[in-house]
Amino acid sequence: MASDERPDHEIDGVVKWFDPAKGFGFIVSSEAGSDILLHANALRNYGLSSVCDMARIRVQVQQTPRGLQAVQVLGVLPPEGEPDASALSGAPEPEIDRSVPLEPGRVKWFDKVKGFGFANVFGRPDDVFMHIETLRRSGLAELQPGEAIAMRVVDGERGRMAISIEPWEAGLVQPGAGEESDT
Repeated sequence: MASDERPDHEIDGVVKWFDPAKGFGFIVSSEAGSDILLHANALRNYGLSSVCDMARIRVQVQQTPRGLQAVQVLGVLPPEGEPDASALSGAPEPEIDRSVPLEPGRVKWFDKVKGFGFANVFGRPDDVFMHIETLRRSGLAELQPGEAIAMRVVDGERGRMAISIEPWEAGLVQPGAGEESDT
């Protein structure tokens, strides 16, 4: 395919699988003639340590001797048309209010098996609860301790909870994310 030979072109695809322990996975795309290698470094440069299977992803790719490889992640969206499992898990599912500003935070811990974890918002002492379904709806599979993230946080029945979790860079494009404005 002639377009595969151009260095650094953009492709939309879907994550076939990604294993954070192995440090790589693959993307499938109708635009590419074969699977696209997704290395953990490309995700880290975007601000993520993992991505869930079937997440929609936009990447910049380059042809290598071993095939197409994602060299830069440009965007990650949650899987399309997936049934909502939060009703089965008992997790609350608040409506995502995009007027809630993104707040910069850092993951304290996240246990994929337990299905939840906590983060801290910079400059605030209280913890923010993160449920695995919120991660999944955000297109993420898991988070690592110390990972920088951007979150939309609301007050829930048991304290502050994340209603959406995004890569750190998402907070950088929103002017004043996590800051009080005096103007």
